[in-house]
Amino acid sequence: MNKREFIKSATAASLGAVVLGAMPSISTAGERSLLIKPSNRDERRKKSFPNVPLVTHEGETVRFYDDLIKDKTVLINFMYARCADICPGMTANLKRVQKELGERMGRDIFMYSITLEPEYDTPAALKAYADLFRVRTGWKFLTGKKSDIELLRRQLGFTFSDPVLDQDKTQHIGVVKYGIEPLERWGTCPALGNPKYIAEYVYWMEPSGQRPKLSEMMG
Repeated sequence: MNKREFIKSATAASLGAVVLGAMPSISTAGERSLLIKPSNRDERRKKSFPNVPLVTHEGETVRFYDDLIKDKTVLINFMYARCADICPGMTANLKRVQKELGERMGRDIFMYSITLEPEYDTPAALKAYADLFRVRTGWKFLTGKKSDIELLRRQLGFTFSDPVLDQDKTQHIGVVKYGIEPLERWGTCPALGNPKYIAEYVYWMEPSGQRPKLSEMMG
């Protein structure tokens, strides 16, 4: 899918929520893991994510798993500050998602945007980008070593089987991965989807969450 086709499909999703209504490939390994000893489960959780060092747009050095993911509900996407295509619209839309999540942002729900151009996106550059969009507490923009960013991209599933597409960084920026790490529940959706429904699908993953009704979305 080229960028024009992606933008067209994602825009349709944001208007009618058709994609979001059918989209989540949500993993419920957390439910099955009740049969596994806690020590083994904790070890598996830790091994699911590279614990690479990153630097936030505020200049803080963090570990991806230990500091950002462990025991949290998170939304993760990739971007780069020099992108003049869908990145600005995607970031603006995720800011609306942040607003939908309300007071829980920065308390028990966190958002992370990881640059695909760490050679250009220094913490200072990412801070200027975050300031431009006036992002609020709970949303961090992250940079690090190129090799560590690539390891994260692959292990988080932002890849294509086609090697030509996989080398095109513009192909990796249109999706948000979200989940509840301690429950091992994960899903993905278009970053340009309707902010209200992205937030509702995050809530759906919670133990008492209910799946949003497609009829209500379309209404």
